[in-house]
Amino acid sequence: MPIPADWPTTEAEALAEQERLRPLVEPTGAIGDDRLIAGVDVAYDDERDLVVAAAVVLDRATLAVVDEATATGRIAFPYIPGLLAFREIPAVLDALDALTHRPGAVVCDGYGLAHPRRLGLASHLGVLTGLRTLGVAKTPFTFDHRPPGPDRGDRTPLTDPATGEEVGSAVRTRAGVKPVFVSVGHRIGLAEAVEATLALTPHYRLPETTRHADSLCRRALAALTATGATAVASDVN
Repeated sequence: MPIPADWPTTEAEALAEQERLRPLVEPTGAIGDDRLIAGVDVAYDDERDLVVAAAVVLDRATLAVVDEATATGRIAFPYIPGLLAFREIPAVLDALDALTHRPGAVVCDGYGLAHPRRLGLASHLGVLTGLRTLGVAKTPFTFDHRPPGPDRGDRTPLTDPATGEEVGSAVRTRAGVKPVFVSVGHRIGLAEAVEATLALTPHYRLPETTRHADSLCRRALAALTATGATAVASDVN
């Protein structure tokens, strides 16, 4: 799919957009009774300037997959730490638009308020779509935390070393396994985001949403490469 015509192309434009969107983040709310929750993730082919996004919808009660979609496009922005959302969101939006079931919430493999300007991918995506979003990351980025207790469900604050502000939680989703880092995206509170993360991790460290979306985008990228990425790329201009 094509990159939106008004999408930022420079670091200065992206920083200005983050400053514009940051006040629109709503850091409270609960998922409620909606049974559908989605995960999104992306895979890159930097040599061919391609990104593949995947969106997978699960039934919250059973964690069964009920819908999935992928979208392929040009990489929308250069790699700059803190601005990764600008590389990924156009393709992620296309994947979400291709779903036949609208989820009540979206889990991002990344950060929300746990971001230097409090607008990571999860928050950015939530503001643009209006969906409830949360971020579940594998690393703490630039923030501090004490190791949580050894048991599943143990958590400690993730804090900004410059301000002391709590921007998320380090959460133990599996006993004896390193934690994940949960942060508010949009229209959800931190306690509710942690609760949702634990519900999505009955067997593994990472949420089932992330596991399915990661697998799908990698498979889609591999298939794209196998069938000739150059030909496919010409279709997305």
